[in-house]
Amino acid sequence: MPARRIARRRFLKSAATAASAAVALPSITRRALGANSDIRVAVVGFHGHGQTHIANYLRMHGVRLVALCDVDSKVLAAGIARYGQAGQKIDGYTDIRKMLERKDIDAFSVATPNHWHALATVWGCQAGKDVCVEKPVCHSIWEGRKMVEAARKYDRIVQGDFDKRSSPANWQAAEFLRSGKIGKPVLARGYCYKRRGSLGTAGAGGGVIPDHIDYNLWCGPAPMGKLPRIKLHYEWHWQWDTGNGEIGNNGPHQLDLIRWLLGESRLPRRVMSFGGRFAYTDDGQTPNTQVTLYDYPSVPIIYETRGLGRKAGSNNMGPFVARSADGLTVDDHFDRGNPDNGVFIICEDGYVDMHNRAAFDSKHRKITDFDSRGKIDPQSNFIAAVRSRKREDIRTDILQGHLSTALCHMGNISYRLGRPADPAAIGRRIAENPNAPEAFARFTEHLAANDVSLAKTPAALGPWLTMDSKAERFTGPAADEANKHLKRHYRKPFVIPEKV
Repeated sequence: MPARRIARRRFLKSAATAASAAVALPSITRRALGANSDIRVAVVGFHGHGQTHIANYLRMHGVRLVALCDVDSKVLAAGIARYGQAGQKIDGYTDIRKMLERKDIDAFSVATPNHWHALATVWGCQAGKDVCVEKPVCHSIWEGRKMVEAARKYDRIVQGDFDKRSSPANWQAAEFLRSGKIGKPVLARGYCYKRRGSLGTAGAGGGVIPDHIDYNLWCGPAPMGKLPRIKLHYEWHWQWDTGNGEIGNNGPHQLDLIRWLLGESRLPRRVMSFGGRFAYTDDGQTPNTQVTLYDYPSVPIIYETRGLGRKAGSNNMGPFVARSADGLTVDDHFDRGNPDNGVFIICEDGYVDMHNRAAFDSKHRKITDFDSRGKIDPQSNFIAAVRSRKREDIRTDILQGHLSTALCHMGNISYRLGRPADPAAIGRRIAENPNAPEAFARFTEHLAANDVSLAKTPAALGPWLTMDSKAERFTGPAADEANKHLKRHYRKPFVIPEKV
């Protein structure tokens, strides 16, 4: 039998095994407490996306929002005033520990900054609560594993809030890929183009901390000192102590979708990343332009992020157009305001385009559309699993959330170990991946359009890092330095213990 056919059969068999349980839409059964029992929920952190969690809970029959928690007293007061108008009492807390003392809270959402996700989840499991935690589910790889351990030890329902698993179109795409109609996947591409401006510079005195914010609680596990930027809210994404850059902010969505569609249940054997913070000097630390290569034995992944516009002075992000080594061009002709993101799974005889929710043959003729109607929000899925007490009803169990988030962390770790390198050095390091040089060429062209010369402002070139997927530790060259980034230093008493 031809090797290509054997490889295809192996893919179909492994993908079906890895994802068959997940593909069936979760059953909505009732919790053992009884059909008429309300689920009492809380939301921790709602200055941003937490408001979506609140709105979703308020729409559900048999779910009562009973508490809100936020370290910003103005945000907290406004939330209680707004959401308490439905005729039910909502209590407010600035300290999550006080909220978790309540026995009448069944479940809660965590929509805090990234550095609080894991600790809030572990504490919630220990307090007997079920948890829906925003992406990225954790701030480090070690934290993600501790969250899985806590969920299993205390028999809790813990869901990663990954929106891509909410769309029926993505479930249909998974089924289509497993059908083998366009052959075996050979390459996966993901991208997120989202305009990000300069943070500015706070100066030696640091930014001003608003007096209505409990800064000690805001920092939590992270170091507490002068505010290292002008604004407290949101811009924490671009500093390492609290955020994980764009690959950690939006990357979990695309990388989770890729890993799920491919049926990958392990971490890649190697990772390498290059990029930089270009076009301005500010208090930000994370790259605003980055390319990460994931060396899976089955299907390699290339993931790209951009925070600069299509060209200098433009807020339009421009199209994604990539040409594979075999000559196949895939494109997303989005050229409007941001954001733009998507996933392409390139196969032997065509490709799946998840931005446009369709499958095409190798001559770009559409084979089928994937229908996104009937989308169920992550909170509805979470509550269904809280009622059924069945882990298989969670579309993104915390283990899956941890593995997909770990891809983001792996890319960042390679980047953080990187050193300034000229274009020739980058070309040599990525040459073994036949599709990487094209991605680097587009990276260079994009920066040139933003008046950035890599000859004058070199990119940081990270090393190839080898990962032991079972141990979740790096091995080989640069492993000692890389493993230092697997776990953060915690500020007492905001500490996740070795044994959760």
